[in-house]
Amino acid sequence: MKSVPAWLNHSLFPFESKWITIEGNDQHYVDEGRGETILFVHGTPEWSFGFRDQVRELRKNFRCIAVDHLGFGLSDKPACADYSVPAHSRRLTEFITKLGLTDITVVANDFGGGIALGYALDNLPNIKNVILFNTWMWSLKNDPHYTKPSKAIQSWLGRLLYLQMNAPVNFIMPSAFGDKSKLTKEIHRHYKLPAPSAASRVALYAIAQELMNASDWWQSLWDRADVLANKPMMILWGMKDKFIPPSEFSKWKSRFPHAKTISFPNAGHFVQEEQPELSDLISKFIEVPVIVE
Repeated sequence: MKSVPAWLNHSLFPFESKWITIEGNDQHYVDEGRGETILFVHGTPEWSFGFRDQVRELRKNFRCIAVDHLGFGLSDKPACADYSVPAHSRRLTEFITKLGLTDITVVANDFGGGIALGYALDNLPNIKNVILFNTWMWSLKNDPHYTKPSKAIQSWLGRLLYLQMNAPVNFIMPSAFGDKSKLTKEIHRHYKLPAPSAASRVALYAIAQELMNASDWWQSLWDRADVLANKPMMILWGMKDKFIPPSEFSKWKSRFPHAKTISFPNAGHFVQEEQPELSDLISKFIEVPVIVE
């Protein structure tokens, strides 16, 4: 029987934790409220905790589900699992199928964008709305902005920083906030404690390598993304994001001119942590989506 860890602050994360077995491992998720389904899909080094404010507010009128990818958050962290982004997307598909989710509004960021849209592109009739922020879905292998840090990540030093020093949480995450005061010690602690050892950080290191390793997969999704033009879409962007810059926001807008777009000039990469009005924007968009002609 799974139980939540003693370090979890229930005033910050006031939800019932649940687990479901996917491909032989237990994945953690929360399932709160009733109504239309909103599925939150996180990136790295996040977990369902990152969407706590949105779940707390939106569960009043919607069914809010936030899942932890395998190797993240309170999900199992097997040493030898497939932690590639196609595998995460495959497991998300099984998760959705097992829970019988229908007419889904997807909310996704960072690596979660491609992981969620990997499902969406193969299951369009089951997607009602798409809401994305600070993410990408195309090959990055020819872009120096990504190839340079990727080479460092895949080096012996990168492995040391990720596995031994938890670099994505301890160093990268704080620098990714537009307003660093939003990352309080208590909030930061809830990103540190799910991965307290090198053995528990394997997934974080593996997904970082997917920046380049999954290039062909990302591009295969982008090549058939036009089918999403028939879905109501909202794209949000923290303009102080150093990791996925505003030029990528422009790329989304060019590809999907029908999408509702909102930029936050003072927010960084983790919009859900920095913009309290996000819940209201999501609620209003679902209730009155952009009309696709």
